[in-house]
Amino acid sequence: MAAMSFEGSAIDPTRPSIARVYDYLLGGKDNYAVDREIGDVFKRDLPGSVAIAFANRAALTRAVAQIVKTTGIRQFIDLGSGLPTADNVHQVAQRHAPESRVVYVDIDDQVLVHGRALLEENDRTRVVAVDVRDPEAIRSHPATVEIIDFARPVAVIFSAILHHVNDDEDPAGIVRYWRDQVPSGSHFFISHFRSGDNPETREAEKVLQQTFGRGRWRTDAEIASLLDGLEILDPGIVPAPLWRPDESDHRWNSGEQRELTVWEHLIAAGLARKP
Repeated sequence: MAAMSFEGSAIDPTRPSIARVYDYLLGGKDNYAVDREIGDVFKRDLPGSVAIAFANRAALTRAVAQIVKTTGIRQFIDLGSGLPTADNVHQVAQRHAPESRVVYVDIDDQVLVHGRALLEENDRTRVVAVDVRDPEAIRSHPATVEIIDFARPVAVIFSAILHHVNDDEDPAGIVRYWRDQVPSGSHFFISHFRSGDNPETREAEKVLQQTFGRGRWRTDAEIASLLDGLEILDPGIVPAPLWRPDESDHRWNSGEQRELTVWEHLIAAGLARKP
């Protein structure tokens, strides 16, 4: 559950925000009672579901680190970036390559407040207040043009955002737009709610749709199809905890791997490269 707002205007503490609910599930403090009420539905009625948020964030952190450490990519566009956490994309990237530059894209007003404060402490980040469903406006935004060189490879991040884009809003078209804008060697990270064909999936999807009026779980094949025209790298589209786990994490790199919970199966991750 990444940040995505479809309301705009000023911060409204009486209406739930996807970004703030996600913040609450991750243990953050940038949320209101209305957000905690929705978060508590997951905590109370869908015990274990909070693991989705943590599994997603950990996979994103690993992906950014691996992109920086194994490629020459030093520029990132984080679409639907959400509220700040301990490891934002620029913090992870700059830890390994201080010259890395990041454009954060979101229209949730509270995200924008935090993002602009972030600009005061880091001159290699920018915040673009444009809906992810309008990729051309993001691409042409002065802040994007200022720090992203589209003649060089770019890492495009779709972390837990495309499952908030309905089918009739053409999520594949959004990815295709960015694929066509970046050169060979660019990377695309995606994480996405994953259909589990079980009661937990159906209930979680229902809560999201009833609360925000949108939300679309997709199968592994549907998620992979969002990346058409790109080379999906090993290990493919897999549950987020199994996507390139840290070598230091003995749970996944020993002969005693534990079984994933049903909830950990419900967020998938993958990395793709433009040939």
